[in-house]
Amino acid sequence: MRIPKEGEYITIQSYKHDGSLHRTWRDTMVLKTSEQSVIGCNDHTLVTEADGRRWLTREPAIVYFHKHYWFNIIAMIRENGVSYYCNLASPYTMDEEALKYIDYDLDIKVFPDGEKRLLDVDEYEAHRKKWQYPNDIDHILKENVKILVEWINEEKGPFSEEYVKLWYERYQQLSRK
Repeated sequence: MRIPKEGEYITIQSYKHDGSLHRTWRDTMVLKTSEQSVIGCNDHTLVTEADGRRWLTREPAIVYFHKHYWFNIIAMIRENGVSYYCNLASPYTMDEEALKYIDYDLDIKVFPDGEKRLLDVDEYEAHRKKWQYPNDIDHILKENVKILVEWINEEKGPFSEEYVKLWYERYQQLSRK
């Protein structure tokens, strides 16, 4: 698999545990790739839902995916500050078609004032029963919620102001080329 270079655009696809396509983001600009992670930017990116509904993202967002952690992070840059949307999800894989991951419903939203909310617990429990998530996946996801909260509390990586500023500036430089 060819690793995309900075400034190139990729597609992101999220799936559900049963293998069904959940959501697709077209034209995410790659800002950095490494052996372990991909950092990108969505800015008025076309999103297509499984049911065919389509919409554009409203604001620039720095996206972070990792090969070992069971979450991905979206830092949405808004007038009132940065909001975060964190998906509990499988580590990503990448092929010629897209960056892909399995979305496991649980989400953490972080507001500009630092308030954190765990979202979609009911949806997670319903899908866990419906698709019979193995106990080890349930355990891994719950452990990764703890890691994510630790990162948020410590302003680690994507949760630091400097990180968001650095990568948004890089996006702006690459957009002007």
